[in-house]
Amino acid sequence: MFPRIPIKHCKNCGTAVVYRLPDDGDTKPRAVCPACNTVHYENPLNVVGTIPVLGDRVLLCKRNIEPRWGKWTLPAGFMELDETTAQGAARETDEEAGAEYEMQGLFAVMSVVRVGQVHLFYRARLLSDKFNPGHETIEARLFTEEEIPWDEIAFRTVREALQHFFEDRRKGNFDRVHTVDIV
Repeated sequence: MFPRIPIKHCKNCGTAVVYRLPDDGDTKPRAVCPACNTVHYENPLNVVGTIPVLGDRVLLCKRNIEPRWGKWTLPAGFMELDETTAQGAARETDEEAGAEYEMQGLFAVMSVVRVGQVHLFYRARLLSDKFNPGHETIEARLFTEEEIPWDEIAFRTVREALQHFFEDRRKGNFDRVHTVDIV
């Protein structure tokens, strides 16, 4: 679990904030600036990525960064400002795998409460088996379901997304978005 670092200063004026219930009827203590009365809300981060598939194989990336250096993951990362979730997932797939692909529909939305994140995975159809991974990836490789190094998967959300993907593929049906709460 990652400890939350509390807000210490107002982003607007730099004054030290106090944690209290805002005067607007809010029911949670928030970082409130006593000088300019700005209420600073702390919201979850969005992680966006893809499940890239070529035939019966899924593309995984071996991490070249912490956390979980050397473990396998789907191409995914933090969403940036000024992009949609699909654009962010596409950008991360480009950056981490250097793959040619066609974006498909939203596949899974996972709330990871303990770290304040929401993970969104899209399906993607690979157009080639050639990859040019960026600096965050040691290796990008295709795996059949049987070949996936399940004990070397970096994150629970990736494991869950892959398990749901293979289950849906066996059923021949990708008509639902999976929602998973990881508390």
